Amino acid sequence: MTATKDKFFKPGKVDARDKAATTDHTARAIIAAESTARDKKTEKLKAMRMLREAEASPDVPAKPAKRATKKAAPKAE
Repeated sequence: MTATKDKFFKPGKVDARDKAATTDHTARAIIAAESTARDKKTEKLKAMRMLREAEASPDVPAKPAKRATKKAAPKAE
């Protein structure tokens, strides 16, 4: 194995724009992946909620509760 300059020394300095572009690309990829995962989770939870609501109660409207009426007190003469 021969010794070369690349094995002992770091490669040349990376341009700031290249480094920023790499960071930006990586960050955008992570954000996109998180957004996709969040959307999938939301759709899954929505489907589960709709299924639970469909199974839990049929579409029979509940009767409104009757209000208690106060009886008038007899008038004293």
